[in-house]
Amino acid sequence: MHLRQAMRGNVPLTDGGVRAHLQSMEHAIDYIPKEEVRRMAKRSDLWGAWLTVHVWGVIALAVAAYIIFPNPFVFAASFLIIGSRQHGLSILAHDTAHGVMFQNRKLNEFVGKYFLAAPYGGDMIAYRHYHLKHHRHTQSENDPDLPLSAKFPTTKASLRRKFLRDITGRTYLRLRIASWKMRKGGEKVEGSDAFQKSSPIPFFVSNAILFGIFILIGHPWLYLTLWLLPMWTWMFAVLRLRNIAEHAVTTNDDNPLTHARTTHANVIERILFAPYWVNYHVEHHAYMFVPCYRLKALHKAMVANGHEPDMEIQNDYGAVLKLASA
Repeated sequence: MHLRQAMRGNVPLTDGGVRAHLQSMEHAIDYIPKEEVRRMAKRSDLWGAWLTVHVWGVIALAVAAYIIFPNPFVFAASFLIIGSRQHGLSILAHDTAHGVMFQNRKLNEFVGKYFLAAPYGGDMIAYRHYHLKHHRHTQSENDPDLPLSAKFPTTKASLRRKFLRDITGRTYLRLRIASWKMRKGGEKVEGSDAFQKSSPIPFFVSNAILFGIFILIGHPWLYLTLWLLPMWTWMFAVLRLRNIAEHAVTTNDDNPLTHARTTHANVIERILFAPYWVNYHVEHHAYMFVPCYRLKALHKAMVANGHEPDMEIQNDYGAVLKLASA
């Protein structure tokens, strides 16, 4: 069973299919010793459960903080943190799309679909088919994510306009309209590929539950101001920054050390832009079967094995934005 077959989707993401996928990847890449690869590729139900509880726990604490201390400064902080953790939901859903967040396959699929992707309007299964194409064709003309990175570098004015569209909700609205049109047989719009087979039902059900929770705690209006508004605005600004950091102004070849980028992140950047080790993107492309909770250890192992000079690494997100707007 070959890597290309697995990535084309010919290998189902059952436990056996994932295992064969991991074995083929181990044979394909040897940046670090295979024994280390096997150890880091181990999935953990405990880790998966903890991260799921963590992402929702942070959201709940941010809401509680504003309820307890209702002032504009706490609202602003809660707004940014919740939008960033909605981005965190997408990061963890991404791991379930790779089949690596939980050891138990059924748990991986259920949590990924309904607890992680559905609340922000994602479809983990549709995203899986789309995303594996990105890994198979990274930075090539067949990469479905290429339009997100090919436009860079651009001017500072253009970059400002892109982020302005995000924080005013225009990006979210455009993608949602595109997804509705695609379900009716319309043309694809840049960035809408992951939604092409999405059903709105899981989103509406999960958000009805969330709205019910806000009603039960006596603050129904917070569903709009501290759930929907961050999702429509700040979350998409963070997603854009993440996309820029991961592949903008990198090489257009099949070298995972240079066609993806790892960005070092300080504490504030990890809270706002890079939760759950998403900044270790070179490592993810080198070994996409390693769960996010082991990417930092994988980075250290690759550096220890002498690969740091060959890896595309930036010191912070400010440096990335300078590259993107050069």
